[in-house]
Amino acid sequence: MIVHETERIALKVLDHSDEAAVEMIWSNAQVMKLSGGAIAKEKISKIIQWYKECHKTYGLSVYAVIEKSSGELIGTAGFNITDSVKKIEIIAHFRQTSWGKGYATEAIISCINMAKNHGKVKTIHASADTNNLASAKIMQKLDFKYQGKEWFEDTKQEELVFEYKFQ
Repeated sequence: MIVHETERIALKVLDHSDEAAVEMIWSNAQVMKLSGGAIAKEKISKIIQWYKECHKTYGLSVYAVIEKSSGELIGTAGFNITDSVKKIEIIAHFRQTSWGKGYATEAIISCINMAKNHGKVKTIHASADTNNLASAKIMQKLDFKYQGKEWFEDTKQEELVFEYKFQ
């Protein structure tokens, strides 16, 4: 199910047919090096199921990013939701072959628009490894405000923190 489109990409609800393509991203040590590390392959199915449930429950989630010209899943982007949709975390991960082509920026803009149209989101948070200057640049370009550095227990590291507030 497609939830948002641009000229080059489509965001769709993740499903189990996406597992192999998602595994190439989330289980790839190089891709996930600055995002807390690679995810064990045996966890991918459960994570996809969790994101499907998030979409059903909240109307927002993490989505497959499909390159329209090739039909390939080139990344994932969307929201981690813990308690409510008022304050959510945005994430994006892409295949290395898609880096530097503007897909992450395009996907994050799509996600911001979806959150705005959702109506209940008040704040979007983002964090980035202190060495992930490309992600920090995207956040600042899209008007996320730098909040400082914060320790994250899940990644066991200090990260740059950004915030985007809806008026």
